[in-house]
Amino acid sequence: MTGTAQRGEQLLGVAVISTTPVAGGDVCTSTRMRLSDGRSAVIKTRPKAPEGFFQAEARGLAWLREAGGTSVPQILAVAEDCLIVEWIEPARPTVEAAEAFGRALAATHAAGAESFGGPSDGFIGLAPLPNRPLPTWPEFYASRRVMPYVRVAVQRGVLSPADAHDVERAVKRLPSLAGDAEPPARIHGDLWSGNVVWGQEDTAWLIDPAAHGGHRETDLAMLALFGIPHLQRVLDAYHEAAPLADGWEERVALHQLHPLLVHAVLFGGGYGLRAAKAARSLL
Repeated sequence: MTGTAQRGEQLLGVAVISTTPVAGGDVCTSTRMRLSDGRSAVIKTRPKAPEGFFQAEARGLAWLREAGGTSVPQILAVAEDCLIVEWIEPARPTVEAAEAFGRALAATHAAGAESFGGPSDGFIGLAPLPNRPLPTWPEFYASRRVMPYVRVAVQRGVLSPADAHDVERAVKRLPSLAGDAEPPARIHGDLWSGNVVWGQEDTAWLIDPAAHGGHRETDLAMLALFGIPHLQRVLDAYHEAAPLADGWEERVALHQLHPLLVHAVLFGGGYGLRAAKAARSLL
């Protein structure tokens, strides 16, 4: 029996019959465990994970699940070295599932948050995610989501000083770019297509969140950034359930600044240039 299976048995108190690697996931290793009680579960592990890494993910999953909107896997166990959640049997992403996902995501966002930010810091991928609350979304987005990653990107040589200056210029315009003020939404925070699992019965499930109180347009902008099946159906269904403020299409680049900068910090490549291009489109 593998060490992963043994760890699963320790935490769940149920025998593991077999294990199967789960494809995908650059940050963690995911393994499906078939349990002796007939259930299946996924255990996520990572050697030398940052302190509190899996606990932060578990808090985010539980918070999103409490909203009663988009489906979120049940947490079965969490420890310093791993997280175990229920297995979601995958299925083909249908138009019906996309529409249901759009409506459910609107309900999750509408559940709201106490503030822009959260009660504790977290992670996005392996990057630290500062969540200390600030009174308004422009303040929060500038101070907690954009500028920390600009500084690190410049230090790592994946964002030039000139490009960083353009991002800073866009940030200074945030109060006028942000549109009408909205209350904090309960957002996933890292909503690219890999963190949406299309399951049975036309149901989409959220995994791997960087959940916090933020702007609802942020989740939608990230879906658009990396693409998702039937994206337009998702957006249309969302807009029908919870109409977006005028001009939201023009703000997509603004909300994409953060994920582009995070990717620049984590993966380098051309993400720094893409972040600068997005910033310049806002000037």
